[in-house]
Amino acid sequence: MDKKLFGSAMLKFISGLLLVGLLLFLPAGSFAYWQAWLLIGILFLPMFLAGLVMMAKSPELLRKRLSAKEEQAEQKQVIAFSGLMFLAAFVLAGLNYRFGWLRQPRWLVWAAAALFLLGYLLYAEVLRENAYLSRTIEVQENQKVIDTGLYGVVRHPMYAATLLLFLAMPLVLGSPLSFAVMLLYLPIIAKRIRNEEAVLEQGLEGYTDYKKRVKYKVIPGIW
Repeated sequence: MDKKLFGSAMLKFISGLLLVGLLLFLPAGSFAYWQAWLLIGILFLPMFLAGLVMMAKSPELLRKRLSAKEEQAEQKQVIAFSGLMFLAAFVLAGLNYRFGWLRQPRWLVWAAAALFLLGYLLYAEVLRENAYLSRTIEVQENQKVIDTGLYGVVRHPMYAATLLLFLAMPLVLGSPLSFAVMLLYLPIIAKRIRNEEAVLEQGLEGYTDYKKRVKYKVIPGIW
C-alpha cells in the first residue's frame, strides 16, 4: 500500500466530512437533524469504500483524482460557482431545519436517499468504464474515445450521475429551498460541457464522429 497516497486520501476524506458536518449542524443549531446524519451516512460511507477499492485496484486513478487541479480560467469559475452553490444549499438546509420554513414528507426523504445511492452506482460504473476519467478537462496521452456502455447512451454519463446525486441531496436533507438552489447545477454543467467538448473535439481523435453517433449529452431523449 502507498502510505503517502493513503494519508492524502484520508486527509481529504476527513476534511470533507468535517466541513459538511459543520455546514449542516451549525446552521441547524442541533445534532438532532436526522436528515443530515442520513446524508452524511449515504455520502461518506460509499465514498470511503470506493476509496479503498481504488487504492487496491487502481491507485493511479485515485492519485489523479485527488491531485487534479483545473488549469483553464473558465473551469476555475465553474468550480467556484459550484462551491458557492453547495455552501448556500447546505447552510439553507440547516436553517430550514432550525426554523421549520418548509416541511417535506418523510417518504420523500427516503425516496431521495434511494435515488442518491442509484446515482452513486452510476458514478461507479462510469469510473469502471472510463479509465481516462479525470476531474479536470484535458486530453490524456494515448486517450481513446469510449463509446460503449453508458457512453453509448449519453456522451457525459458522469454528469448524469452527478446531476442525480446533487438534485437528490437537498431532498435527503428535507429542504425544498436547497433543492431550488441546487437547480443552478444545470447551467453550471452546461457551461462546463461546452468547454469540455470544445477541448475534446480539438485534441481527441474521433470525438467529432462520436458526437454524431451519440446525440444526447446528459439525459437520454431530453438533453
